[in-house]
Amino acid sequence: MHRVISCAGIVGALALTILAAPAAAADAEHGREVFKACVACHTEKPDAIGPSLKGVVGRGSGAVEDFRYSNAMKRANLVWDEANLRDYIANPQAKVKGNRMPYSGLNSANDLDDVVAYLKTLK
Repeated sequence: MHRVISCAGIVGALALTILAAPAAAADAEHGREVFKACVACHTEKPDAIGPSLKGVVGRGSGAVEDFRYSNAMKRANLVWDEANLRDYIANPQAKVKGNRMPYSGLNSANDLDDVVAYLKTLK
């Protein structure tokens, strides 16, 4: 009985240590590298295919003036917080059905975190 309690105590202490450990920080520099695939459409040029993502974190969906958004994006009524950005970048059509972004999504959770960390630097 004494041995079982000791093992349970060790397992419990290990679980608390793992849960208390900080999550790996997102890497904005790596996010910038991943984002390079996005600059084909998302630039500061007035004739860009996609809207500028400068200042996107905290902005409402469909809010860049002079950009022609799809009706789906205009109606989405999202605020681009970290969770919405992750969901959208992972699967744009699932997050905003009928949007025009021709992108199938990003699968890696680490890449998603890193891209969102990079987008937060674009002010």
